[in-house]
Amino acid sequence: MFDHLGIPVSDLARSRTFYLDALVSLGYNIELEVSAEQTGDHAAIGFGANSKPSFWIGEGLPSSSIHVAFVASSRAEVDAFHRAALAAGGRDNGAPGLRPHYHPDYYGAFVLDPDGYNIEAVCRAPEA
Repeated sequence: MFDHLGIPVSDLARSRTFYLDALVSLGYNIELEVSAEQTGDHAAIGFGANSKPSFWIGEGLPSSSIHVAFVASSRAEVDAFHRAALAAGGRDNGAPGLRPHYHPDYYGAFVLDPDGYNIEAVCRAPEA
């Protein structure tokens, strides 16, 4: 549905570490980093896969009520994301599990990132 998404973060270095550690479990890495000079505004870091940055964090004032859900290919990836995000300093906001009120096979986990954003990994595939 979208090409890329960006969110402002209060501490780019801290958020870089958090997202790098949390998203590697889903197969995402840093694909591109740009300086304030390059953007004409602020430094930013793009995470993604296959040389395509799709999720961006950039220097700025955090906003409220941001929720981002990353696709996981399996329930095991959701579990791994949750563990990795907590180990990276995230706060639990919903342990891995089924949430059939969204979809019969909706398996997700939620964490709060360093700025309090609700970050999720979700797998919609039936259990194998």
